[in-house]
Amino acid sequence: MILEDVIRHAWRAITGHRQRSLLTMLGITIGVASVILLTSIGEGTRLYVLTEFTQFGTNLIAVNPGKTETSGVPGAIGGTVHPLSLEDMEALGRLPGVSEVVPVVMGTAPVEYGEKSRNVFIYGVTANAPDAWRFGVRVGRFLPESDPHHGAPLAVLGPKLKRELFGDAPALGEHVRMAGQRFLVVGIMEPKGQFLGLDIDDSGYIPVALAMPLFNRDDLQEIDVLVSNASLIDTVAARMERLLTDRHDGEDDFTITTQTGMLETLDRVIRIVSAAVVGIGAISLLVGAIGILTMMWISVNERTSEIGLAKAIGATPRQILQLYLAEAALLSLTGGVLGLLAGVGLSQLLRLAVPALPVHTPLVYIVLAIAVSLGVGLLSGFLPARRAARLDPVEALGAE
Repeated sequence: MILEDVIRHAWRAITGHRQRSLLTMLGITIGVASVILLTSIGEGTRLYVLTEFTQFGTNLIAVNPGKTETSGVPGAIGGTVHPLSLEDMEALGRLPGVSEVVPVVMGTAPVEYGEKSRNVFIYGVTANAPDAWRFGVRVGRFLPESDPHHGAPLAVLGPKLKRELFGDAPALGEHVRMAGQRFLVVGIMEPKGQFLGLDIDDSGYIPVALAMPLFNRDDLQEIDVLVSNASLIDTVAARMERLLTDRHDGEDDFTITTQTGMLETLDRVIRIVSAAVVGIGAISLLVGAIGILTMMWISVNERTSEIGLAKAIGATPRQILQLYLAEAALLSLTGGVLGLLAGVGLSQLLRLAVPALPVHTPLVYIVLAIAVSLGVGLLSGFLPARRAARLDPVEALGAE
């Protein structure tokens, strides 16, 4: 008996009991579909966040006031004993391996031009922000080099903010009012898109020295440090921690976050969630495997005389084993393919319904789904197939 005959005979046995076969496949189908759908969402989210963070480069280190391990809210709301200062920023800039340092103060404020007004995020930064953040200026220039403790009333607008306020009219050389203060527009940024749902293009940039009184602050909300080489991130982060601890009288009252560390943490979280999803799918697969085992056992009992006849006319135990293993494998594989199609189809429907939701199905998941389905079928069908192969032909022919 050649393989083609084995598969054909097994398929006829499955289609001969369509309703029972479909119910048996159901557990495999649900398990594969749920795993494909949920892991596609998880993998899409991981790639989305990875893309969002790496658009600013992978050499950035962020310093924020407050320690994440302590209770309370760090930053502007909770405050710390030693808030981050411009002097801290200047000290960090002198460390070996540091390429750029950007002090950050931000908040929302109305930006007005003529009769138009728009409430957006305003970032108080220094001239080196575009280099550190991988931003580009499309028209004009960014904020000029100056003492971070003093700044001229100059502003750079994001492209969306410029379009909303000025339309197609030129904005360079015009004055806008931010939180009631007058600023001269000297540049328009290149489009950058969104970052974790925040529209970066709909924002403005002013000198940090003017942003601090504008938002009633005496300290910085963040200091971004650009490391000259990605291999130095851990070394520079350790130096930063020692320096700031010394400057804050031995207090470890700040949080240093590297992009690589943040991405590794995110990756671990998503992998843990994916493992939990796989566990849930495995339960469905187990139910499906038990269903196949039960059906195949019943099938062997129902077809005992058929097995006896096959052996009487020359079928070997190995051929009988292959026949029933093929039947179990086809049941499971068909269920896996249906589950795969359902999972991928639901993923695409979800993408169409919610375009902002990242969904990505890696090819390796598809291959694994098929392989696992086939493996489940072979394992669950082995015992019934072995029982069929070991039946005595005389006793089998006499069975009712």
